[in-house]
Amino acid sequence: MNDIISAIILGIIQGLTEFLPVSSSGHLEIAKYILKDDSLASESMTMSVMLHAATALATVFVFRKDIGEILKGLFSLDFKSESWQFSFKIIISMIPAVFVGLFFEDAIDNLFNKNLLLVGAMLLLTGALLFLADRAKSTNKKVSFTDATLIGISQAIAILPGISRSGATISTSVLLGIDRTQAARFSFLMVIPLILGKVAKDILDGEIATATSYSVAEYSVGFFAAFFTGILACTWMIALVKKSNLKYFSLYCFIVGIFAIIYMTA
Repeated sequence: MNDIISAIILGIIQGLTEFLPVSSSGHLEIAKYILKDDSLASESMTMSVMLHAATALATVFVFRKDIGEILKGLFSLDFKSESWQFSFKIIISMIPAVFVGLFFEDAIDNLFNKNLLLVGAMLLLTGALLFLADRAKSTNKKVSFTDATLIGISQAIAILPGISRSGATISTSVLLGIDRTQAARFSFLMVIPLILGKVAKDILDGEIATATSYSVAEYSVGFFAAFFTGILACTWMIALVKKSNLKYFSLYCFIVGIFAIIYMTA
């Protein structure tokens, strides 16, 4: 299959799956395996980072007003304001994932090597987590500083391919009793600094520049496919995540997880 078309397919998959609790990284690994993507683990991870950066920018576009208010509150140094406290909670939630990324980066990169058994198992875990969250009672609770820490830990664990980041963070939030609308908003906003920071680090370290399995054209079409698909998907799917029962996403994760395991072992 043409490499450009493969990159577009990966971009569309990332754009569609980033905003649903079904693991975009897991779907990317399954797609790479089926498309016979022969890139090295580090280069595969670089493509994943580029596609995640595209959807991060799509999230910035969709949440631009919210982000503007948050930045305004942060720079006002009004420590009692809701905007400043929300911003600080975002920062707290980033710490676990930053720690894991800094000290276990090589080990994480090696997991992004079309390991469908791991992806399938982690999708089953995601499905179980979503099933439990679906049974939790709805409340009007907002995210506390302790909640932000626990949600951040779940985000760090979700670095594993096959564990949905949004699924893990939203489910953790719901299980902590947080309002589902607040949970979705916090989940989508908390990942933006992490992804953009990861991209900046890779660029400064020269890792993206030295990745050769993908051409500049392939990176570009994949990026823009994920960005534009992400804008459309984010607008539609955020409302879907808030209103729909998580059990449907749980069932989907179970089906795809079983498919990945069978496909790998067949």
